[in-house]
Amino acid sequence: MKRITAIVRPEKFEELKEALFAANVSGMTVSQVQGCGSQHGWKEYYRGTEVLLNMIPKIKFELVVADEKVEELIDLICKTAATGNVGDGKVFVTPVEEVVRIRTGEKGESAI
Repeated sequence: MKRITAIVRPEKFEELKEALFAANVSGMTVSQVQGCGSQHGWKEYYRGTEVLLNMIPKIKFELVVADEKVEELIDLICKTAATGNVGDGKVFVTPVEEVVRIRTGEKGESAI
């Protein structure tokens, strides 16, 4: 099993959520986050003083999926979230050792 973490532009939230549901993703966690990368933010003026705003709002999707679905979902995320501009986001893939469904005690892929 793998955890796919995708950090994307807020305006891609609905489109990506619907694409993941259409791909039969059984569940996801979505968070509003802030961060910076290549964009490095922008400058604004507050009471005559220049202020660098380098924390940019993003949306973080987290999914835990079977190994065989990873490449398909990465391709889907990249295709759906891409605008071609700096700041489109990143996808991280990490191994998941175990999953336990709290309600039933199921373990492994059946708990996803």
